[in-house]
Amino acid sequence: MPQIKSAKKRVITQESARQRNAAQRSALRTTIKKFKTAKATGADDSQELFQAATRAIDMAKSKGLIHANKAARDKSRLAAINNK
Repeated sequence: MPQIKSAKKRVITQESARQRNAAQRSALRTTIKKFKTAKATGADDSQELFQAATRAIDMAKSKGLIHANKAARDKSRLAAINNK
């Protein structure tokens, strides 16, 4: 446990950031899984879920949650699934 006041504050800040990042990453993964399952079952709203998934990936990239190359790779894979 840190002794310095600023270090104690930093521990609290890091924990809140960790929880926020974990929640956003979980939401991203959930959105992608919803699209994949909808596409696999042939649901009618798969196109809307595809747009939601790509938007979620772009938002995660812009917030620094994932790397730009990972975002491009994930979007490319989703587009390939969507075009099948």
